[in-house]
Amino acid sequence: MKKLLLTSFEPFGGDDENASDAAVRQIPCTLGEFEIHKLTLPVSFGRAAKIAITEAEAVGADVVLSVGQAAGRAAVTPEAVAINLRYAAAPDNDGACPHDTPIEIGGREAYFSTLPVRHMAEAISAATIPAAVSYSAGTYVCNDVFYSLSARFFGTPVRVGFIHVPSVGTLGTAASAEALRLAIVSLST
Repeated sequence: MKKLLLTSFEPFGGDDENASDAAVRQIPCTLGEFEIHKLTLPVSFGRAAKIAITEAEAVGADVVLSVGQAAGRAAVTPEAVAINLRYAAAPDNDGACPHDTPIEIGGREAYFSTLPVRHMAEAISAATIPAAVSYSAGTYVCNDVFYSLSARFFGTPVRVGFIHVPSVGTLGTAASAEALRLAIVSLST
């Protein structure tokens, strides 16, 4: 079986739960052609990305799919691009609050997802779960992880992508988990 690292995030901003973690916990350990390895990341600039990269290398991941919470969105959104920028309106869980600093000094401006984001969004939408391709993963820790993973595995066979799910109160854990399941299954088709 191929190995897929599925990451999510711990709660942040005073919340008791993170919708990404709640949804990822419902994904089975095998799905389609994939053996699923799950990892909850800290909401921490730099540190979360290092943990994700280390785990992806340790498990020999063929695919890394990171999942984050986008509280202002009403749809599940596979992300098309990660940008080399950190900006936080509020501190991360370690107290860092960068303003317009690069993730990687001298690094590429952006990386496109190496997963079929449009196909994933269409597979989710076909199940009547709101979904759309997003062209901005933001500038917070989600983008930080997506960019860092993309930079690390650029030019290798490891495919990297990111999906945002709405907050639990907007879509619900069951629907977000089903959207992730459909996205993962769509990688085999």
